[in-house]
Amino acid sequence: MITHDQILPSLLHLQTLGVISQVSVVASRSTTIQKLREAFPQEDFEAHPESGSDPQPALYKGLIAKMSAGNIVIIALPDQLHYQAVMAAIEHGQHVLCVKPLVLTVRESIAIEEAARKKNLVVGIEYHKRFDDRSLMARKRYRAGMFGDFKLGTASLMEKWYYRNSNFQNWMTTENSDAFTYIGCHYIDLVHFITGLLPVSVSVYGVKDKFPNGAEGYLWTDARVIWNNGACLNVQNTLSYPEDGPGSNMQHLSMYCSDGEKGAMIRHSDQYRGIEYSYVRKPEAPGATMYHEPSADYFQMIDLAQDRLTPVGYGYRSIDFIVRQCIACEQSQDKQAFLRRLDEDGIVATPRNSRFNEQVVEAGRESILNGGREVKISS
Repeated sequence: MITHDQILPSLLHLQTLGVISQVSVVASRSTTIQKLREAFPQEDFEAHPESGSDPQPALYKGLIAKMSAGNIVIIALPDQLHYQAVMAAIEHGQHVLCVKPLVLTVRESIAIEEAARKKNLVVGIEYHKRFDDRSLMARKRYRAGMFGDFKLGTASLMEKWYYRNSNFQNWMTTENSDAFTYIGCHYIDLVHFITGLLPVSVSVYGVKDKFPNGAEGYLWTDARVIWNNGACLNVQNTLSYPEDGPGSNMQHLSMYCSDGEKGAMIRHSDQYRGIEYSYVRKPEAPGATMYHEPSADYFQMIDLAQDRLTPVGYGYRSIDFIVRQCIACEQSQDKQAFLRRLDEDGIVATPRNSRFNEQVVEAGRESILNGGREVKISS
């Protein structure tokens, strides 16, 4: 889904601009490749495997081994498979762009950082909400002291019900992940990105539900995250936004702040699109509805009369920015200094500057598997 909707069209546009050259896509099944071929029939990208019915989950390892060092590997796999794929890329000298969350444990995050630093490689985690103008505006103003200190907040991101019919049912099961780990991590990352605060404890209560294939998952979650200034953020996530809902999801962030004398707030109503369409026929995309409130912010392909569609939105900007950082590092005369600046700038999430995400994920998994009890995060 994320490859089809965001990553591949972004890379193909960067290829058109001459930022990158050859794009290769590898999946474990040829059916995945066929769907991408059908979605992008005129585009120039290599694909593996082109045929065959048996899954080949380790195919990517052989292809990475054949790449010359200093290229970029982009990883869009189920959460629990990230670590081995990232490490395979680093082993062969490749920069990495990985979908969030990077990994599910702090130990794995540290191992990735150490391995990448030895080879002077970028590992960028694709938390695309960082590149939403709303987020960058709030970050600038918060860090200038315009809101005082964050005290209390709520966030939610409810994905559409049809996600349950997708490949999620094969991996987002109770033993591997949950709605908070996969979806809620966006807002943990975003609160830190805006404020610079760090989480110190987590409690996650999960409600189990069945996927269409009968597998069980924590498809409804409620989390409470305490921050190092005493602030509290409540995060709710589900795969339950109504099938007939007009948007692709429902999401918001509200942060209430104070300087001790006045109250302040940051409210991002991300689900408010400001666009209303009512069609004469239902679009073919999964989850599409006759009445539609599309998002112009995250990702759209628009026609600028250039013989091809052009990606816009913070989903594209995120891919573009991280890819360009990988290229800049590879071309740098002092790669270690470049990587230090990348960590310190904090715009791109790296293993070092965003390890709080792995701390929250690891503590959250412990909490949800123990009925929602609070788990402290050690510094």
